[in-house]
Amino acid sequence: MTDTTTTTAAARRGRGWIEHWNPEDEEFWETTGRRVARRNLILSVFTEHLGFAIWVLWSVVVLSLPAAGLPMSVSESFWLVSAPNLVGAAIRIPYTFAVPRFGGRVWTTISAALLLVPSSLLAFVVPSGWLAAQDHDTRFWVLLACAAVAGVGGGNFSSSMANISFFYPERRKGFALGLNAAGGNLGVAVVQLLVPLVVVAGVPVAASGTRVHLAYAGLVWMPFIVIAGIGAWLFMDSLAEAKADPRSYAAALRHGQTWVVSLLYVGTFGSFIGFSFALPLVIRTTFPEFLAQHPFIRDYLAGLGFVGALVGSVARPLGGRLSDRYGGARVTLAVFAGMVVATVAAAGGVMRHDFGLFFCSYLVVFACSGVGNGSTYRMIPVIFGELGRREAARRGLDPALTAPDYKRRAAAVIGIAGAIGAFGGFLIQQVFRLASTDAASAMKGVTGAAAARVAQEHAGWSLPALWIFVSAYVLLAGLTWWTYLRRGPSRAPSFAYARV
Repeated sequence: MTDTTTTTAAARRGRGWIEHWNPEDEEFWETTGRRVARRNLILSVFTEHLGFAIWVLWSVVVLSLPAAGLPMSVSESFWLVSAPNLVGAAIRIPYTFAVPRFGGRVWTTISAALLLVPSSLLAFVVPSGWLAAQDHDTRFWVLLACAAVAGVGGGNFSSSMANISFFYPERRKGFALGLNAAGGNLGVAVVQLLVPLVVVAGVPVAASGTRVHLAYAGLVWMPFIVIAGIGAWLFMDSLAEAKADPRSYAAALRHGQTWVVSLLYVGTFGSFIGFSFALPLVIRTTFPEFLAQHPFIRDYLAGLGFVGALVGSVARPLGGRLSDRYGGARVTLAVFAGMVVATVAAAGGVMRHDFGLFFCSYLVVFACSGVGNGSTYRMIPVIFGELGRREAARRGLDPALTAPDYKRRAAAVIGIAGAIGAFGGFLIQQVFRLASTDAASAMKGVTGAAAARVAQEHAGWSLPALWIFVSAYVLLAGLTWWTYLRRGPSRAPSFAYARV
């Protein structure tokens, strides 16, 4: 009877659905689960990588707009890099709901196909003669709309992480989720390294900085997007137990731990994605004389902004590994302490007008944010696994009966924290935009050597923003210690989730 029911259910759902999945069973994991989970993880990483690439594409596109005949002010440029961040943050929660609604296989295919829309807009609308013929205000609003559509790439993260979290056993989730996220995060570094090279392809070196093929920035991703969509459709699976209904979200929202973890993720992932979007523009407006002395770095490497994203991406799996060994709370506290020190050092680099000190300090910030991304996400299944066991003990039930419900709540928190953390990136860019107001006003209408001179006179414009970030990291470090690590008179951890 059971086999018949299972077969009927599978047929009703369609191809690619797995009705029974128990990765906590060691025998099942070794004989079947590991192979299936690895295949889905590989395809998920590839698609999420492309999603991140499209999401942050405008962080380097804005640097090429003047050479494409579409110059924008500093404030307008910050809006162009902020819009996709904001949209990406907003759609992360509905993207998480899409996995249980459509299944991981179908939704990964759909989310990959959607990436063709922003890449097509960049390839065919942005460099078009029609846009060039419009007045400045119209150009800005069209560019803003095209940039905002790129936010669809930001939603891939939440759906991918929620989906993959169901494939792996608790003991392996830290590394699996860290690897999945890191593969996606690497898309930031790849796009910031590749696009500056692609848009000048075929342009004589002597003409560098005067003409670009902006359409290439969109065209280059299209074949890979098609491959990702076809690969997901043919080789990925959907799990019947991967359910995250509105009740799971409502239940998760009632837990204070959801909001604590979300705030911590604002500090870690918000910093990673916010600085990934903003750093190339910050470097260009803070160290114009350095870029003038190093035109290859300026024209072909986008001011080295990609290095920070690369460091942060590679560091993310390390955060999961360290958290598996030492606990996510301890790792997260160390991360915020490191970010405080590194951001103070970056401010020193601005005050001394020392690009090397500023840049190296921000590499440390990126490394810490990457580790923190892994550690905070590793805390989520641990916290909600403990909540499930407590609920079972309170009601006198077998913990296995409450585990699926709390797994769904943990998946919901992944979506909630991912959205709130991404919104933190938008806040970082807006803090930079507001801090740049005076410098932007002074540079308005100024070009050439005069613009470089004005930029140098206002090189300290980012200092107020940096001090705000330092204060935020101090507060988040205090929140981590107070919630998870402080000890009472008994010298025992005051917070119940000591293993977090």
